[in-house]
Amino acid sequence: MKRTAHAHWNGTLTEGKGEISTQSTTLNNTQYSFKTRFADGIGTNPEELIAAAHAGCFTMAVGAALSQAGYTPGDLNTDAILDLDMQALVITGIHLELKGSVIDGVSEDKFKEIAEGAKANCIVSKALSVPITLTISYE
Repeated sequence: MKRTAHAHWNGTLTEGKGEISTQSTTLNNTQYSFKTRFADGIGTNPEELIAAAHAGCFTMAVGAALSQAGYTPGDLNTDAILDLDMQALVITGIHLELKGSVIDGVSEDKFKEIAEGAKANCIVSKALSVPITLTISYE
């Protein structure tokens, strides 16, 4: 299986602009620029997309692991906070904040164990070479 995306850029780093599109067309000529990456412009940026991909992958992995363990997942919500060192221009880590519930009563300790396993084993986590941390709120 292959997934594809396309990026177009025109102009200098600070004055130029570009568009990003995905195979699914969920992103379809979505704007990105220096301002959307390093200030408060309208559009997206690569770091935001990495954080979104990680949040989505991890949350799906938690749901799958709960199901495989015989539990019915309820609401699972994850915020992914990506840290970008602006001096070195390097991603220094991603912190995942999971809030979740399970319909059929997994213990809090088991829920945390399953979430930690999902953090280590989701496809996007495995692709990243930065520290990944996790906090969990269980309802």
